[in-house]
Amino acid sequence: MPLFGLHKQKPRHFRDMFRIAWENRDQLPYAWRILRDGVCDGCALGTSGLKDWTLTGTHLCMVRLELMRLNTAPALDPAALRDLATIAGTTSAGLRALGRLPEPMLRRQGEPGFRVVSWDQALDRLAEALRDVDPARAAFFLTSRGITNEVYYAAQKAARFLGTNHVDNAARLCHAASTIAMKAALGHGASTCSYTDWLGADLIVFFGSNAANNQPVTTKYLHYAKQRGAQVAVVNTYREPGLDRYWVPSIASSAVFGTAIADHWFDVHTGGDLAFLVGVLRALIEAGGVDESFVRDRTTGFEEARARALATDWPTLERESGATRDRIEAFARLLMDRPNAVLVWSMGLTQHAHGVQTVSALMNVGLARGLPGRPNRGLVPIRGHSGVQGGAEMGCVPGVDGATAARWSSVWGFDVPTTRGWTTAEMIEQAADGAVDLFWIVGGNFLETLPDEARTRRALRRPRLRVHQDIVLSSGMLADSDGDVLLLPATTRYESPGGGTETSTERRVIFSPEIPGRRIGSARPEWQVFGEAMARAFPDRASQVRFASAADIRREIAHAMPLYAGIERLAAKGDQFQWGGPTLYAEGSFATPDGRAHFAALDTTRPAHAAVVEFDRATDTSRTFRVSTRRGKQFNSMIQREVDPLTGARRDDILISVEDLARLRLTDGASVTLHAAAGTYRGQLKAAPIHPGNLEVHWPEGNVLLAAAAIDHASMEPDYNAVVTLEATSAPDGV
Repeated sequence: MPLFGLHKQKPRHFRDMFRIAWENRDQLPYAWRILRDGVCDGCALGTSGLKDWTLTGTHLCMVRLELMRLNTAPALDPAALRDLATIAGTTSAGLRALGRLPEPMLRRQGEPGFRVVSWDQALDRLAEALRDVDPARAAFFLTSRGITNEVYYAAQKAARFLGTNHVDNAARLCHAASTIAMKAALGHGASTCSYTDWLGADLIVFFGSNAANNQPVTTKYLHYAKQRGAQVAVVNTYREPGLDRYWVPSIASSAVFGTAIADHWFDVHTGGDLAFLVGVLRALIEAGGVDESFVRDRTTGFEEARARALATDWPTLERESGATRDRIEAFARLLMDRPNAVLVWSMGLTQHAHGVQTVSALMNVGLARGLPGRPNRGLVPIRGHSGVQGGAEMGCVPGVDGATAARWSSVWGFDVPTTRGWTTAEMIEQAADGAVDLFWIVGGNFLETLPDEARTRRALRRPRLRVHQDIVLSSGMLADSDGDVLLLPATTRYESPGGGTETSTERRVIFSPEIPGRRIGSARPEWQVFGEAMARAFPDRASQVRFASAADIRREIAHAMPLYAGIERLAAKGDQFQWGGPTLYAEGSFATPDGRAHFAALDTTRPAHAAVVEFDRATDTSRTFRVSTRRGKQFNSMIQREVDPLTGARRDDILISVEDLARLRLTDGASVTLHAAAGTYRGQLKAAPIHPGNLEVHWPEGNVLLAAAAIDHASMEPDYNAVVTLEATSAPDGV
């Protein structure tokens, strides 16, 4: 094994750290204060400064460092936006490189670009629109870009103050399926355990997750868990190199020799996890691997789930999962042999038209093994963005139950609307159809995160007023409009007066203080703008919606959100609490109406991939593949490197198995075109350890293959996969 992984494809952590320090050289003292005192704005593992609550020592990763320039960049020159033709075709990375948004800017209908306006002018234009709009024709969307709980809460309250439930957040595009399935099964859509439980587990399983890329500090947890005897299993279509071996830079032995991560690999088709998990439940039943006392005392619905699993024949399970019966049974035996298991999953399970079903199947397996509510065991929907766990928990969703609505109405002094709200995908559909007059978008870029770019452009064009609140430019802001477009400069979480809080994957609510340093123009915290705009629009009710400080918001959250009681006491670096305690449901009761966990009776008669897209039967089936979209060196849709340091793949590479290359008589590097019902994609084949019959392309480039109609109707989470046919555009080998 080469020392430091030299001559191997791997991240070069120390080299990249020096590069990032150079990029931030104009603001190094400020960058250091952010790292030392702030809560990470990268993934949702959660820190306070450089420390966490799982392991002693420094907690730092490249995800956080790569995002630093968003916080330290200088202001852009507003003159660059006077005529958008001058920056047409600029990449998203190029737009970000122009710098931070410093002042409010307005583009009137028909004007070639934006001009700077004062905050009074911007707020008056917004207040005018708020007064005039039919609340049923207003929509609010918030992304997870470092946004705090306080912003989510103030935004959803403002939307409901206006009279609409059309408010949603970025979790709709990643873990909405988890939330729906977990709430039905357990009562809460959150991790049932803590990271410290990983260190005491016998087995840690990753389903459809590339934690080494998206939450790299988890590799440090896995290093120490393995030292204590844990084994790691991976259920995935692609054998992610970072889950095979990873060089943890803060552990000397790992930095030199690397840490072997996965002990067991279970290969499945894209979308095959549903059949795989139904097969695992069947195998557990047949092998006597069900925790009978747990099922009897703490759950309901097992008999019907059992009957459904046993009624699904093995040939169907094998065909749809892509795994053999022997491998499915081997996984079940692994769960039985290592009872203290933590099951971790991400978008490989959720971003399917059957996402809720798949997570429900995972819940069934977890309940059959008695995993929730016990130490060193658990179910973990791992979060890739620091603000996303708190978004839904702060009520930034289109639907709430009656008890919650009644409580909010009492706390707020006005009634919560009763009309059904739109999810993110529905907002875009309604806006494209001309049913949205005011579209207020905080962060995010729909042009790069959703299928069907033409439809998205129509959705951005048609509102009378489109509001973008962010820290940097995105291509979505520059989209043409038949109305006015307003850009509002936002502060980062580190600049926001009074600080803010983040909720981590393990349900830990952490205070991030305001960090002294340079400020950009007249940028304001998003929560303040929501309150002020509504107060100007409806001055007679201003006291119901305007907040004087971030601390005031936290005090109100404590009354409106019982789970978050204690947030009002968070005021300094290191302040935190974990709602639900270290082990959720440890007292023996679940957060369901009857206090029991609920098995799901799943319909397994329809092939798992059928919901993705209907396959044209006239197509050459020998060249038909399931294709999934993957993340490379990027944060959300923000591409940071053209070559992925973990895989060596370029952005236009198409990952394909060696077996499929040989079968099709194609060579590594061959140019091909992928044809899907929604569109075509051109790229180069790259041999990779991927399950035959499957391909992977990078996202968002692969969005052209995705059909907007392919969606999980239970959660309204889009399907980010497709069925394609492959056409060689360079000559096959030997022809």
